Amino acid sequence: MADPLPAREALPQLADRLPLGAAGLAVSPFCLGVIRDRSMVPLAFDAGINFFFVSADLHWPLYEEMRQGLARLLERGSHVRDEIVVAGVSYITQPVFAGTNFHELLSAVPRLGRLDLLVAGGAYAHEFPARRERYLTSPYARGLGARAFGASFHERSTALAAINHRQVDLAYIRYNPAHPGARHDLLPRLLPGPGPLVYNFRSVLPPILPERWRELGLDEDHWLPEPGDFYRFVLSRPEMSGILGSVNTPDELAALDAALAQGPLEAEEEDYLVSLAALAEGRARLVAGAP
Repeated sequence: MADPLPAREALPQLADRLPLGAAGLAVSPFCLGVIRDRSMVPLAFDAGINFFFVSADLHWPLYEEMRQGLARLLERGSHVRDEIVVAGVSYITQPVFAGTNFHELLSAVPRLGRLDLLVAGGAYAHEFPARRERYLTSPYARGLGARAFGASFHERSTALAAINHRQVDLAYIRYNPAHPGARHDLLPRLLPGPGPLVYNFRSVLPPILPERWRELGLDEDHWLPEPGDFYRFVLSRPEMSGILGSVNTPDELAALDAALAQGPLEAEEEDYLVSLAALAEGRARLVAGAP
């Protein structure tokens, strides 16, 4: 197990830039995914976010607003395209078909022109090597203009191997208070030094409504987390590079920015959120009061 990284004194900010791959790409720590309002893409860009995630197949209808939002942003002028990084993800696992549908995504947003990061969505150990080879070498991939490769993982062991063997430029993993296993079997085992970026997905847990809060035996002395607190939970780990998430209103965007400015959670606060998630799912008794 690698030596632990020093604790963060501050959280990444929206306008920060992280190096992605070896071809000069630089991305914001927040990657915007599914949204409900296309106007949020230009607003996010103006707030400092330059990293956008869009599906080429699974949940295609859910990404309509993202596609239209990118089209609206690109109407500002050709210079904008070089200021943003767009990740295209495909969940097709058969190697012979992998990557073929990325061209449909480019057709849907003509001004996009290229996909900067190709992502193998939902990658598992038994099929990841073949998909990776296909993305990196096929004529379909070579014609997309991509300069980096990534994958999203539901198996932490597969993610760990891909990251430590430098088989990806970016790995999307799941780490939140309801799924905290990565704090034990993935994050502490990452090799030190520059390497792939590690972004989280599904950071925010469903809200606990007042009636359910009372059913759980909780009162005003217990801390009821806001969505931004879950982002702080993820990014409090120094191994985490960023987050794939969603903001759907200007107020949510402002709340995200404000949450990041609050800084990392204390260890007791992280443990409280893990305990609260376990309680809400019926896996634990009453948690302690808010730290």
